[in-house]
Amino acid sequence: MTYSENLWLFTLLLTGIIVVPGMDMLFVLANALTGGRRAGLAATFGMMAGGACHTLFGTVAVAALSTLIPTLTPVMLILGSAYMIWIGISLARSSITVDHVEGEARRATIKIFGQGLLTCLLNPKAWTFILAVYPQFMKPVYGPFWSQALVMGALTMAIQLIVYGGLALAAARGREALVSHPGLTIAIGRAAGWLLVAVAAYMLVRSWQGW
Repeated sequence: MTYSENLWLFTLLLTGIIVVPGMDMLFVLANALTGGRRAGLAATFGMMAGGACHTLFGTVAVAALSTLIPTLTPVMLILGSAYMIWIGISLARSSITVDHVEGEARRATIKIFGQGLLTCLLNPKAWTFILAVYPQFMKPVYGPFWSQALVMGALTMAIQLIVYGGLALAAARGREALVSHPGLTIAIGRAAGWLLVAVAAYMLVRSWQGW
């Protein structure tokens, strides 16, 4: 397989894992609906920063930590699921309205970016993808690992921007209809929170059974 063919296959798999609804997508959607375009893009950029960190981990894992992967996998999956349950419960217990979010836009943006970063870093789906796929696509025959990592990382962040950023902008437009219905905004935020809890709890059970 040529390097170009290798990258095309990696891109297809990467796109497939990103577009499948999961905790990352739900986090972006919830923030865009409750906080508008600024919050949705902040969550998206947090995901992209997390994607860059995942690429770095994948490179190090392939290059030097392959013997530790079986030991680290269940621990990361459990930590990630537990963190997302905490985020989901916090969102489900909140009473976020459009006016409240606008009043704390700057502080919320930084906070949402940080939460997006941690959400991506501790997302079990992302770790599973890295541990299962990176060793198959990052090979010495294609050149130095660092150069392959730059390309794979750029692809990851670009697809995250297209998928999550596009979702955030679309949801922010729909948010305008919620300005006059604060109760609906609260209900959507809480529903998204409980959905996050359900997905994360399922992943936690799966991780615990596999430990």
